[in-house]
Amino acid sequence: MQDNKGKHPETKENREARGDVIFGRNPVSEAIRSGRPIDSVLVARGEKNGAIVGILAKAREKKLRIKEVDSKKLDYMCAGGHHQGIAVVAAVCEYKELDDIFALAESRGEEPFIIVLDEIEDPHNLGAIIRTAECAGAHGVIIPNRRSAGLSFTVGKVSAGAVEYVPVVRVPNISSVLDTLKERGLWIYGADMDGENFLSCDMSGKVALVIGNEGKGIGRLVREKCDVVVSLPMKGKINSLNASVAAGILMYKAAEGR
Repeated sequence: MQDNKGKHPETKENREARGDVIFGRNPVSEAIRSGRPIDSVLVARGEKNGAIVGILAKAREKKLRIKEVDSKKLDYMCAGGHHQGIAVVAAVCEYKELDDIFALAESRGEEPFIIVLDEIEDPHNLGAIIRTAECAGAHGVIIPNRRSAGLSFTVGKVSAGAVEYVPVVRVPNISSVLDTLKERGLWIYGADMDGENFLSCDMSGKVALVIGNEGKGIGRLVREKCDVVVSLPMKGKINSLNASVAAGILMYKAAEGR
């Protein structure tokens, strides 16, 4: 719904939606230059302006995620503000490195316990999973660069502050990072409807738990990397659980053996 000036009305939802959005060429350029945590750079599809080309070059130098979006989506995300074809979604905290997860486990004198998310797209699910991961004693969460929710304002809010304590690592390829985790001695458990009953599994020791996309589950290549595929028995008429709920149940199963 728009007002008579063709702009989005000022609502609580719009203010919250843009709470982590910085827009306009100069503000975006300064945000990138300053080194503040950035989840992604959004540029209007087909934008060829010289200033924007320069900004994108700086973003690539810093290995930031760049996404082309429809100009109408940019209008909405900026709540009708004058974005000049570019915006950044600021992250609520910095992304970490894989070694940070292992360092946290070592500092606690514990075997690594890692949550790997294969294209979780709903920020509410991501925030809820990070919150439960912190409560269940996980040492970190891994997400992919693309087709995944990032550390947005909404994720930070839903996590209830857990993003400050759980390292979140963003990687180019989930199946590749599973190979790395295996090399470092972790046993990989993937959650899927066709797996064995999770109640019969011993999930102690060095563990990575893989949770798939809300709709399609874990991808084929990712599933093939899993040492064990587990499922939650469904007793009712609904044949699946919300991704964050399923993740929570399995995280506490893993915590049981720790």
